[in-house]
Amino acid sequence: NATSVKEFIFLGLSENQGVQKICFVMFLFFYMMIVAGNLLIVTTVTSSQRLNSPLYFFLCYLSFVDICYSSVTAPKMIADFLVENKTISFVGCIAQLFGVHFFGCTEIFILTVMAYDRYVAICRPLHYTTLMNRRVCGRLVISSWVGGFVHSIVQTLLITQLPFCGPNKIDHYFCDVHPLLQLACTDTYAVGIIVVANSGMITLSSFIILVVSYAVILVSLRSQTSEGWYKALSTCGSHITVVILFFGPCTFIYIRPSSNLSEDKNVAVFYTVITPMLNPLIYTLRNEEVKNAMRKLWK
Repeated sequence: NATSVKEFIFLGLSENQGVQKICFVMFLFFYMMIVAGNLLIVTTVTSSQRLNSPLYFFLCYLSFVDICYSSVTAPKMIADFLVENKTISFVGCIAQLFGVHFFGCTEIFILTVMAYDRYVAICRPLHYTTLMNRRVCGRLVISSWVGGFVHSIVQTLLITQLPFCGPNKIDHYFCDVHPLLQLACTDTYAVGIIVVANSGMITLSSFIILVVSYAVILVSLRSQTSEGWYKALSTCGSHITVVILFFGPCTFIYIRPSSNLSEDKNVAVFYTVITPMLNPLIYTLRNEEVKNAMRKLWK
């Protein structure tokens, strides 16, 4: 089916000129922080001999995915704060949709893998080296990428099959499934259900797995010494913070049917910009080993 819409126009986060200028400075700073912070973690982990445990192997990939994930939406959003017409071509829009879901879903799977890693480390310490050897870790990371790709392809194909014959204004700052479903010139109820089943279920089930794994970890810690308690809680504490910041907003947006809630774009800022920016801070501030490796790197 032919598409008559050749480009879309974003309404962005705000239509107020003053607010847009403040947002430009603020989000440019956020984006620079995301790239610098996550690059620092990738460099530290790859160049340090001491940070060779699975936890850091996954952390390195998480930081890499964070850079890619925010780069799909942030640069375009920042540039749009300075222009009157925030346009994007149809192909550009579909590419952005694919990128957001590919990297976003990969991040969800990597966070789930990291929770499994913590579970094995704390609940089955004697079998840790055999259960989480290099091959297993490599496979888990590859599975995360493949899972993200499959999820994203499904979402993208669903949207590209829809006819768009105008209007072409998207009440958002990037191309996502829900805002696009509202612009399609056909009944999108069935597609909407599939989207919720796909995105919503991945987010919710991963979130439930994460919560359960942390509950199991905390229960198993009861017999530990206070020092063991503290060490385990500090590694898990940082992870739980990231999970709540990322999954809370994600679940809010994808677990319900499509609706034109103007809050959606404000909520989306959390998982596209805020979480990728906070990840390096949360993981390094709570972790002595990473801090020491960074000091060495600076020297």
